[in-house]
Amino acid sequence: MTEQQSDRFERGTDGPKVIVAGLDGSDSSMRAAAYAAGLARRQNAVLALVYVQPLVTAGAALGVLVGDATEQIADDLATEIRESTERFQDTWNVRWEFHTFRGDPYGGLVTAADELKADAVVVGASESAGHRLVGSVAVRLVKAGRWPVTVVP
Repeated sequence: MTEQQSDRFERGTDGPKVIVAGLDGSDSSMRAAAYAAGLARRQNAVLALVYVQPLVTAGAALGVLVGDATEQIADDLATEIRESTERFQDTWNVRWEFHTFRGDPYGGLVTAADELKADAVVVGASESAGHRLVGSVAVRLVKAGRWPVTVVP
């Protein structure tokens, strides 16, 4: 081995292949997506960005309005992600996908991680005070113990 070869860092090939990042449009989730993009780039993994559309059990008329709103949020997030990746594609070169699932955020992310065969999950820290009593999505994902979970503040 030459001196130049011995100084070179060897990257393993057994790192994550699919990294799931939960998005809901909050600042925390956008930071989590950016962090996950960096991980995906360094590991040459696919970044699966996931938005979970909430299910509405209220009256049918209200459900349609909320359903339309969550569809609009998903469309807006997809547009924002597409524009960001186009701006940084030359320097970042991240392979990414955008997925939407329906359900509660925890259940939707679990389904996404299972279906996409995630090796890791990245989510933003909860910005809601109520989660101190009920438990945040991040805490529930960590407690599930099925994937490595990174919580980004």
